Amino acid sequence: MHPRGPRTAPAVVSKADESPIGLAGRIVTPTRGDQGAGEVELRIRGGTEIFMARSADPLPSGAAVIVVATLGPRTVVVLPWADPLDSVLEL
Repeated sequence: MHPRGPRTAPAVVSKADESPIGLAGRIVTPTRGDQGAGEVELRIRGGTEIFMARSADPLPSGAAVIVVATLGPRTVVVLPWADPLDSVLEL
């Protein structure tokens, strides 16, 4: 046994476990509010992936969104999002 107690391996978080919550993305297939899901493109796990996207209100293609929840491994809940840096770039 180690003098300071038993050694434990550090926790390893695999890229497969990376959560999309809090990520910003763009709608690639429009969402239809309560009528159905669309698709969102997110930069995650060192690449770009498409997730099913649900939203309370319809969102058009190209809309900037932020992920606020997951509904399983490949479905996310999104809200419209405006990047605060966009307003700085317009000065």
